[in-house]
Amino acid sequence: MTKTISIQYYTTAVGELILGATDGRLCLCDWRYRKMRDAVDNRIKKTLNAEFVEQGDAVIDLAIQQLEEYFLQQRRDFDVPLLTAGTGFQKLVWEQLQQIPYGSVASYKQLAEKMDNPKAVRAVASANGANALSILVPCHRIIGSNGQLVGYAGGLPAKQKLLALESDLFALS
Repeated sequence: MTKTISIQYYTTAVGELILGATDGRLCLCDWRYRKMRDAVDNRIKKTLNAEFVEQGDAVIDLAIQQLEEYFLQQRRDFDVPLLTAGTGFQKLVWEQLQQIPYGSVASYKQLAEKMDNPKAVRAVASANGANALSILVPCHRIIGSNGQLVGYAGGLPAKQKLLALESDLFALS
């Protein structure tokens, strides 16, 4: 029997997100118009053996509340229950992303080194790009080894705005 993933669209000051939840956990918080939208959605549906249904969900409501607090600079950490849908390696990368503190950045290379796999830079970059829980699993905190902004599913302007939001020295002081 196919399960249901409740989805809703949520517009932020940075762009529109699609949020999805099933079994009391958020499995999707991603940019609605990203290039890999179909691939990400299909991976989630296949992995969770579920179909999207546009409807309300308490976990989505909680995620929206916490995202609004984040955008108002009233929240640095999220405690929405998450459900990641990916390979074992992808899940390890996403766990490492969650260790990057608010207001900080890291490179793909640094992430690979933290995982004791310094040669896996490209695989780390690929897993980062497959992240379906944007902002909550903070892939926007990844920059190039040269300190430059590199690819982001929500687009580089969105990434720049998120990093600027988190670098505000007067926020949450």
